[in-house]
Amino acid sequence: MNLITITDLDIPSLQIYRQLRDNAVTKDNSFIADSPKVVSMLLETDIEVRSILATEKFYHDNQALIETKDIPLLYIADKSVMKDIVGHNIHHGVMMHGIRPFQTPIEKMGNHIIMLENITKNENVGAIARSAAALEVDSFIVSQKSPHPFGRKALRVSMGYVSQLKIETYHDIFATLERLKSLGYKIFAAEVTEDAIPLQKVKAPERWVLLMGDEHAGISKEILAVCDKTIMIEMSSEVKSFNVAVASSIMMYHFKKGNSAV
Repeated sequence: MNLITITDLDIPSLQIYRQLRDNAVTKDNSFIADSPKVVSMLLETDIEVRSILATEKFYHDNQALIETKDIPLLYIADKSVMKDIVGHNIHHGVMMHGIRPFQTPIEKMGNHIIMLENITKNENVGAIARSAAALEVDSFIVSQKSPHPFGRKALRVSMGYVSQLKIETYHDIFATLERLKSLGYKIFAAEVTEDAIPLQKVKAPERWVLLMGDEHAGISKEILAVCDKTIMIEMSSEVKSFNVAVASSIMMYHFKKGNSAV
């Protein structure tokens, strides 16, 4: 490994570690990952890596993996120098500058899709991505208004497993749902309504999309009208709803593993 000791904090290729925050978008679709587990996971994929900024320990522990990649810039620094570069304490000892993988066309999404409508919290996006990967859901479709799954916090919460999913972002949810329906997908909207079907009575078809809505407002009536079915998780009448990441996990598990029928 050709490790570069940092002698100048103003090197242009280091500035992205300071400047690129959650939900920011660059022209080349850069992202920043942090924590040893996330970076190690991403190094096992074919994602393009522009640079790594890490302590000597990270390079020592991951030398064999790093040497399998063609990474142009490997910066070595202690945590105090990393703090001076980034502008805050670095507890984990590693950061990585990568390029988001290309989006997957809807026509190549696979049979099982989790879709988010204006989810606003990075933590929820990341947690849903991790559950989707664990349950072998093929694809992840998110609104362009939502945090991107490769945002720093969402990526950390997903533990890097979002890299195992096909990803697409959309601008117009109505056009996207109609396109999915034309490709043979059945759209299931997760919402508590009077006519919602209890989850235990749902049998998933071969091709399905599970649509999860805004953490507070849910899914609008206009969007529900476009979906094939509205479904809900049976719960105590004293509790209004699950956290969206928890509800997504329960529903994805049922859709992948459940055998009950309507």
